Amino acid sequence: MPFGKQMQLALDEALALGKRLGFKTRDLDGYAGVVDYGEGEEMLGILAHLDIVPAGDGWTMEPFGGQLSDGKIYGRGTLDNKGPAVSALYALAAIAASGIPLKRRVRIILGCDEESGWACMEHYKKHEKLPELSFSPDGMYPLVYSEKAVLQMQFSRALSHSQIRLSAGERSNVVPGTARAVLKASLVPNSFPEIEGFKTSLTHEGEYATLEVAGLGAHASTPEEGKNALLALIQLLNILPLEGEDALIIKTLADAFKMDLHGESLGIDAEDESGRLTLNPGVISWDEEQVSLKLDSRLPHSITSEHVIKSISQALKAAGFTLSATSTHPAHIVPLESELVKKLLGVYRTQSGDYASKPLAVGGGTYARAMGNSVAFGPEWPGKPLLAHMPDEYISLEDMKKNTLIMADAIASLAGEQS
Repeated sequence: MPFGKQMQLALDEALALGKRLGFKTRDLDGYAGVVDYGEGEEMLGILAHLDIVPAGDGWTMEPFGGQLSDGKIYGRGTLDNKGPAVSALYALAAIAASGIPLKRRVRIILGCDEESGWACMEHYKKHEKLPELSFSPDGMYPLVYSEKAVLQMQFSRALSHSQIRLSAGERSNVVPGTARAVLKASLVPNSFPEIEGFKTSLTHEGEYATLEVAGLGAHASTPEEGKNALLALIQLLNILPLEGEDALIIKTLADAFKMDLHGESLGIDAEDESGRLTLNPGVISWDEEQVSLKLDSRLPHSITSEHVIKSISQALKAAGFTLSATSTHPAHIVPLESELVKKLLGVYRTQSGDYASKPLAVGGGTYARAMGNSVAFGPEWPGKPLLAHMPDEYISLEDMKKNTLIMADAIASLAGEQS
């Protein structure tokens, strides 16, 4: 169980559903699972993931309750990405029941580490055949043909006389919706200036005060959809009469990041046809021994990870921070004139009646980039709110049905003998 008991239970349940639907299934050592149908040398892959980000704060529904309300299923992972994984299974079942002859076999690949290190895909690629073409229902319609590079960084520094304890966030790829600082009450005024879009609360216990900031969680690739409570808290702490290393660290962070979404203050803001750079300070852990900061950046094709790392390292150097860890996923692009893009776009337009929406270049990273000839295809629809990594994440029953139908049509178009 490389990712723990709960992740294994989710994989077991998904494979059990695949087996009940009549398919061959295999557990790939707990890293991923496969559901196979049909014969043929060539393979069409459908790439979904069963792992999730932490629930986070701000929910009005039970994040792990699977509550059905007003035609919507609420819960962490309903949209990203368990709901679409279930739709893929039933889409394949519809193809099998229809008896449509296939020229390519079809494999649903169910990963278990998409939100973290992608060890699932590394394991799959090491031991299994790669599909000749594939799609991942983990993006947006009409389809995503271009994904920015993903760069995740951790900066750390040791502490000797810090009087602050600070925490925010659980994953760098999530905009932190809450942030909390504990410090000497003598340093704290009776009230703080308001920052638009955030709520602050101040409590006292003995000689210490706790300052909490509430914003709004979101996916790190779309930070404009959220309100970064960590950045707001840093700005509030920067007005206090701090001393020594505490003052130096807070001022350095406040100056480097401000309330920016795109690294403007760091001089790394860039934009091209693949989109605009985003930078999300997602996690901070500050105790008596050290402070650790985790960042997530989505890079347009025209800027390198080396440039971004160098710029941030230089800005944080004055406060004694050093780069302690990095992780990168390279950019991914599939030509718009490819068979894969043309056929999936045709399926979407026929099923939806939407001929106006164009293929997308986005910051979100999907399994498509692990497979080469692959794009993200759904499940989020044009004009609807982006709910991945958000509080009160949900998928509607109507959208689940639509996703199932459109995936079945996609399988027929890409793997059927008449395709």
